This record gives sequence, structure tokens and C-alpha cells, in this order.
Amino acid sequence: MRSGAVERVFREEYGRAVSVLVRTFGDIDLAEEAVQEAFTAALQRWPDDGPPPSPAGWIITTARNHAIDRLRRDAKRAEKHAEAEMIYNIPPDEPDDRLRLIFTCCHPALARHAQVALTLRLLGGLTTPEIARALLVPEPTLAQRIVRAKNKIRDAGIPYRVPRAADLPDRLTAVLAVVYLIFNEGYAASSGALVRDDLCAEAIRLGRMLRRLMPDEPEVAGLLALMVLSAARRPARVDPEGALVPLPLQDRTRWDRDAIAEGHRLVRECLRRASPGPYQLQAAINAVHTDAETAEATDWVQIVQLYDQLMALSPSPVVALNRAVAIAELEGPAAGLRLIEPLPLPTYHVFHAVRADLLRRAGRPEEAREAYKTAAELTGNTAERDYLLTQRANLLPSLS
Repeated sequence: MRSGAVERVFREEYGRAVSVLVRTFGDIDLAEEAVQEAFTAALQRWPDDGPPPSPAGWIITTARNHAIDRLRRDAKRAEKHAEAEMIYNIPPDEPDDRLRLIFTCCHPALARHAQVALTLRLLGGLTTPEIARALLVPEPTLAQRIVRAKNKIRDAGIPYRVPRAADLPDRLTAVLAVVYLIFNEGYAASSGALVRDDLCAEAIRLGRMLRRLMPDEPEVAGLLALMVLSAARRPARVDPEGALVPLPLQDRTRWDRDAIAEGHRLVRECLRRASPGPYQLQAAINAVHTDAETAEATDWVQIVQLYDQLMALSPSPVVALNRAVAIAELEGPAAGLRLIEPLPLPTYHVFHAVRADLLRRAGRPEEAREAYKTAAELTGNTAERDYLLTQRANLLPSLS
């Protein structure tokens, strides 16, 4: 077990230390092993001696020394040994170091599941068992994915660098998508409990890191705002028994007002930049929801307008589904049903859940029961399934 002080430094500085050593030695495995050895040494020394004045500097210097020792012991790395002999001081952490590492993790040559695993491993410092549990993947499978991804980086000569300016927009999109996938898996887990707080926290931490490293990218601010505003509703999303509470029924006094204030500041900053993107628009939609003191006070006209912009900028069936929900709040469930029926989302449980709710509100209980059943069968999340089946049961005719 990590002690409290070492645990805090590990979470905050692991990615920085690995990125510095990757830049110095050009070897991801060597960097990881050396940083892990440094933290092991910290566990042995810090409880008695206390943390050093610069814990991050201590970790990087100790890891550097472990790496040099390892190179000296490895005859097959003679050239790197010669290079290492010339390294007397690790260069200070450069902002680009962690950018280089996250863009390497999210290189388009790697499959998305590998991008997610590597990002959690190298930037987040999660162990293979932790990532396997979080992503609900068998540990041997997850370990193979990480090994294959590292081998591909090495064998394909994937560069450890921030992409050229011309390539940055497409590559940044992949980086943001990976961070958002991590958050989504935490916020609405694909199976088991409703929320995985550790993944939500890790995604927000990565978002804050990207924000510090890329302060002029509005979509980075937009993604951070979206995650912070979504997470702000976390305390009210489940009742004391762990059952799901839908947005209209949530006790809004339990929302995290500090997080909402931060999210609103980020959204206002995005608006001032006047360069809207998908994450910024989704964050703005969440800002409208969190600005309403009650569900009835929600400004659905503004939400529909924002979804119109999102559909124009980044159209998808899921965006169309969410827009239809907002339309139904303004024009009634029949209008929402007309919009969602043609959508090609047969295996998306949320589609069937939305359809069930609209059918219920439209006074079509038999069809609603079937839709609730389909939605429940398609979700692996226990809390969502229980909620959907409860809604279905509430529509059953009385036997009396």
C-alpha cells in the first residue's frame, strides 16, 4: 500500500516523471520501470525521513539514477549506456514533455482501446490490475494490449513529439476523445455500479493537465467544463440505496456548487473566444441545466438552440436523440417520438429508454413496457437496469 504522502505525489507527478524520462532515454518501458523503482524507494524512505523539499524533483532524480544503473547492467544497450554516462542532471520538466507523451499514447496508429489503456497507465499511473478492473477487461487481456501498444510505438517508430501545427487539430480530437471516454466510463459505467468515481476523477485530472499545457485551445477548456459540470451532479444521481435518480427528480441542493461555478467560468471563457466546438457546446448545454434552480425552470428553448448548433457542427444520431428530448419538453412527447423513430440506434439502450419515457408520457403504456424491457436488456449497468425495470413495472395494470 502507498502511504498518504507518496500516494498524493504518485497521482500528481507520475505522468510528469515518466514523460521526462521518456524524453531523456527514449524508452517507455525503461522510464516506467525507473519511476516505479523511485516510488518504491520513496515508500521505504519517506515515512521515516519525511518527504523531501521537492518531491517531484526527488522522484525524477532517483528514477534517473535507477535508469542509468539499469542501462549499465544491460550489455545489449551499450549505445544508450554511452549516452547515459553523459547525463549528469536531468533537464527540468518541460511543458511539452507530457504533451508529447499523451499524443504518443493517442497516436492514430493505435487502436482506441489501446490509447485509453496507455493514457491511464503512463499519464495516470494506474497499474495494470487497476485499469483492467476499471475497464472491465480481464487482466491478461489488458496487459497484452499495453504490451502490444508499446511494441507498436517502438517498432513503427512512432515519434515522441507534439504533432505539427497542421496535424494538431485532428490529433487533439483523438486526445480529447480518449479523455472523454475515460470520463464517460466513470460517469455511466458500462456495467456494474452506476458510477466509477476513480475514473471520473482521473479524467478530470487529465483534463486539468491538458488545460494547463494547452491554455489557448478552447475545446480543451470545453471538455474540462463538460466533465466538471457533469460530475457536479454526482451527489444527487443516486439515492441512499444506490438507485438511479433521473435529472428531473434530483435534489439540486446536493449538487456541487463550487464545481458548477468553475464549469460556468470555463463556459463563459469559451463563449468569449467565439470559436465553438462540440465539447464547448455540450458544456454550454450542461451549464443551462445546472443554472436552473428546478427542473421546471430549465430553459429548454436555449438548450434546443445549442443542440441545433451541435447538430450543424457535429451531427450524429446520439446528438439528434438528445435534441429530440429537448424538443419533447417544448412541444410534447408526440413531437419527440416523431424525431427519434427514424434514428438508427437499435442497440443503444438510451434510445430505447428515451422512447419508453416518451411513449409513457404519450399514453401508450403497452409500447412503453416493451421499450423499457428492450432498454433494460441492452444495458450492463445494474443501477440503470433496475431503474428501467422499475419504470416498466409501474406501468403494469393493477391485478385488483
